[in-house]
Order: sequence, then structure tokens, then C-alpha cells
Amino acid sequence: MNLNIAIKKITSIRPAKIHGEAARHARRAYLQRFSISQTVLVIALIFLFLPLLVLVFYSFNGSTSMQWTGFSFRWYQRLLTERGLWTALKNSLIIAVSSAVTATVIGTIGAIGISWYKFKMRSYVQTISFLPMILPEIIIGVSLAIFFAGVGIQLGLLTIYIAHTTFNIPFVFLMVMARLEEFDFSIIEAAADLGANERQTMFKITIPICMPGIISGLLTAITLSLEDFVITFFVAGPGSSTLPIFIYSAITRKGGITPLISALSVVMILGTVLLCIMLRKFLKYIAAK
Repeated sequence: MNLNIAIKKITSIRPAKIHGEAARHARRAYLQRFSISQTVLVIALIFLFLPLLVLVFYSFNGSTSMQWTGFSFRWYQRLLTERGLWTALKNSLIIAVSSAVTATVIGTIGAIGISWYKFKMRSYVQTISFLPMILPEIIIGVSLAIFFAGVGIQLGLLTIYIAHTTFNIPFVFLMVMARLEEFDFSIIEAAADLGANERQTMFKITIPICMPGIISGLLTAITLSLEDFVITFFVAGPGSSTLPIFIYSAITRKGGITPLISALSVVMILGTVLLCIMLRKFLKYIAAK
């Protein structure tokens, strides 16, 4: 009788022990995995943001060298009087906005056309549209420079505008196509049944529904145009320097990164952060519509 009671007690306790050991092993494995992921995260954050912190620190250096001589705002004050900088910034903004708007219009029309209409070579046209995105920028820059020289177009702001429009179109096309893949085409059929023509359907139904993708493509095109250096380097002419070209010229002319360039970089970082914060709620509002 006592033996049976003892066996019952052992069998009732053993699963609890096994469950407790399994829980401890799982907890230990989770803690090890969590600590490794934390370590990788910290290393990645340091790798990404430490150069930016060094950049911000040396933008307040009073000396032109990398040796710290004292805290100073002289380089930020000099940004206000640097005529070449403001000319390059004006050129960059003009080209970025104009090329982004043109690329957005062309990319949106192309995406809607390929989604709406069925024609021969449709898949090949869609594949070729992504070539400027896939090819290295140096190849695009050299080929465009040869093309402009062959047709007799003088290098300047016009050639930069054409080049930036060319490589921005695939990005807009891709984002609008991603939006159209979720599009319910039964809405178009319903609009046609109610008497709407093709133009009314496009401007009152298709484009408003695709607006999040269109705005995302427009902002992406502006960003890519503002930061592009390689293609612009090959197609820019005298007097058509953009901001990346100005920064490159300042670095090569003065033999390294000066505090003036560091101050300019800090201002650009702050401007980008503020722009992202302002546009975040707007994009959420557009996407929710």
C-alpha cells in the first residue's frame, strides 16, 4: 500500500520537474539569444551613428585642421556668406524638384498604362523600365555624357535635369506599380457601368487611390536627385555645379574635409530629420485614405 502511494507521488512530481527544467532551458536559451541580438544591435548603432557624432563634434572646431582648438560657430556663420554654396544649393533644388515632378508624371502614366492595357512585349517593356535602377551609376553617367556629346547638347543644368529624370523614373514606376497591385479593378468596372469615361476614371478614381505611391515616388526622386554625385559629375558643365559637386570640389581643393563641410553636413542632417518628422503624419494621412 505504501509502495503504491510512493509511486503515485513520484509520477505526479516528475512531469512538473521535467516541465520546470524545460522552462529553465528555454529561458536560458532566450536570454543568450537576446543578449547576442542586443550586442549586434549596439554594434550596428555605433557603426552607423559614431561617424555622424564625430562630424557634429568637429563642425564646432575653431581650427581648419582635425586638431581640436576650441569651440566656435565660425563655420556655421561662414555658411551664410559662402556664395558658391548657395548657388550650388539653388541648382540642386531646381533640378531635384523639376526632374522629380517630370519623373513622377512619366512613371505614374507608365505604371497605369502597363496595369490597364494588355499588349505585346508588355513584360519586356516592364523589365527594360528597371534598367536605370539596376545598372551602375557610372555606366549611366558615361553613356549619357556620350549621348549628349553625340547629339550636340552642351553640358549644363539641362543635361543634369535629363539625366536625373532618366534614373528617377524607375523608382516612381516601381512604387506606383506596388500600389496598383493592391488595386481593386472592379471599382473601374463599376464606374464604367455608371457612365464614367476613361479620363474621368483615371483622374477621379485611379490617381487618388494611387496617391500614396505617387507621393512616395516623388519624395524618393527628390532625395535621389539631391544626393546624386556620380551621374551628375559626368553630365555637369561649367556653372552648373550642384551641392554634391560643390562638396567634392571643396574637399579636393582644400585637401580634406574642412569644418565648413562638416557644418554643412550637420545642417543637411537636421533639415532631413525635420522634413521626415513633418512628412510622417502627412504620409500616414494619405495612406489611410
